[in-house]
Amino acid sequence: MEKTKYELLAPAGNFAMLVAAVNAGADAIYFGLQSGFGMRANAKNFTVNDLDKMREICNKSKRKPRLYVTLNTIVYDKEMSSLEKIIKKIKGKVDAVICWDPAVIELCRKYKIPFMISTQSSVSNSESAKFYKKLGAKQIVLARELNLKQIKEISKILPIECFAHGAMCVAVSGRCFMSQHLFNRSANRGACIHPCRRTYKVIDEQEGYELRLDNNKVMSAKDLCTLPFIEKMKKAGIRSFKIEGRNRDPRYVDTVVRVYRKAIDNRLTKTEIKELMDELKNVYNREFSSGFYLGLPTSDDFATIEHSAAKEKKEYIGKVIHYFKGAEVATIKLVKDLKIGDKLVIIGNTTGLENIKVESMQIKNKDIKKAKAKEEVGIKLPLVRKNDEVYLIKKVKK
Repeated sequence: MEKTKYELLAPAGNFAMLVAAVNAGADAIYFGLQSGFGMRANAKNFTVNDLDKMREICNKSKRKPRLYVTLNTIVYDKEMSSLEKIIKKIKGKVDAVICWDPAVIELCRKYKIPFMISTQSSVSNSESAKFYKKLGAKQIVLARELNLKQIKEISKILPIECFAHGAMCVAVSGRCFMSQHLFNRSANRGACIHPCRRTYKVIDEQEGYELRLDNNKVMSAKDLCTLPFIEKMKKAGIRSFKIEGRNRDPRYVDTVVRVYRKAIDNRLTKTEIKELMDELKNVYNREFSSGFYLGLPTSDDFATIEHSAAKEKKEYIGKVIHYFKGAEVATIKLVKDLKIGDKLVIIGNTTGLENIKVESMQIKNKDIKKAKAKEEVGIKLPLVRKNDEVYLIKKVKK
């Protein structure tokens, strides 16, 4: 029997994230354009002129990841001309467009560009899937409100893509108007500023009494994590496993892609799942939930923190000012102290991401055990580049 081919779909909000995703083993990358129409307007995003370079980066890797551009926001009449210009320019440069607005779908059909249906379309039944299949959709990102039994039925229609890891919106599939109402920043235009993540209290307007809530993050959903039941996801007919996180950082992308690469390619033991869960807890997260996959969420699926529950954090300590390829040594200009045994992550647009533990350091060819801020120190490293940023990885004190 031929082995089922799964797709691991990773986010990229800039070149460092793109390279990190490619190196970590992604099968495909999804991203937005600075020209708009993507659901993450706050990410740095890419330009149409970047597409050739992005393809070059992907083609250098063994997997040769596919490129999917997101054009999945609400579109207005006055924007149709701009939208069509973008679609004409990306023809032949991307593998597919992720969309849901019929106007975008029609333009993709007009210019013969493959398209996939975004979760914004809230596809939650087989008839809707058949409708989009007739239009020519290659794949569908289902509504987040579905459980695995429902997904299995729809997967009989056409290839199914589902979110496997990352942020969950309080409106589940992203159709929230809170940011628009309070700050005139529409989530459905990719500009959400996430007021749902904040702390809230209940006040009696008549008397002014204030009620204390057991969890004052009443609208902040925990992050989705499907690693513990990834085999059930496979059995449900899911073919593409999508990681959320275009607004997160390269270290998050590197860690999450590597973890899910192992889970998709292998049947993990309970011990391996526990070890990989510990890795996921080291990078940005708002605690973890199974979403709707195993049943309806409860009050336990809401976060107890506003920002990150990660067990580790990165702290900027300097940048690479020179790299000697022959010796494989980087010179780093420090802004904070560094010592033997410290864990570092180096991030750059071409480098992507490199994790290292400092085994030795030198200043003016003399071995040292500790370097101080403002000093220039030599450290043996894999290939990095001038101006790459250097971060110290530290345990978070609870």
